[in-house]
Amino acid sequence: MTGPRSPEPDRDELEAIHERIASRLADDGQRYTRGRRTLVGTLAGASGPVTIPELSAMAPSLPASTMYRNLEILERSGLVRRITASGDHARWEMCEPLVAHHHHLICDRCGTIEDITLDDETEHLVERTLADVAARSGFVPADHILDLHGTCARCR
Repeated sequence: MTGPRSPEPDRDELEAIHERIASRLADDGQRYTRGRRTLVGTLAGASGPVTIPELSAMAPSLPASTMYRNLEILERSGLVRRITASGDHARWEMCEPLVAHHHHLICDRCGTIEDITLDDETEHLVERTLADVAARSGFVPADHILDLHGTCARCR
């Protein structure tokens, strides 16, 4: 059920991500600046959700203040997701459809986040179950995010 995150995107995949982000930002009246492009490339190459200090280490040319401001804009545009876990820092990752559908195991003690991918049968069962629950309430779901909180093996 768990699996490693996809490897760093190749040049063509990364360019396609940049094109989709530029288009979405333009639709929102935003420019795709060099700093945003660097930030997106860094996020795309990360092996999972990352903190601002981790992003700063990966892209030292970008000031943290620029990262915060740009991450907020990218989040409002639905391009990145903020994941809050215990600890001092939120973690950030690219949103679907820019990355493959996945879920998270979040340790409430140390704040680590592990990406997990469900097999197709389990994912379809989750989707059907959530759709049934939503339908009983008259709710129309668009998608789902499953974050399982608990204690990782290291903290146990």
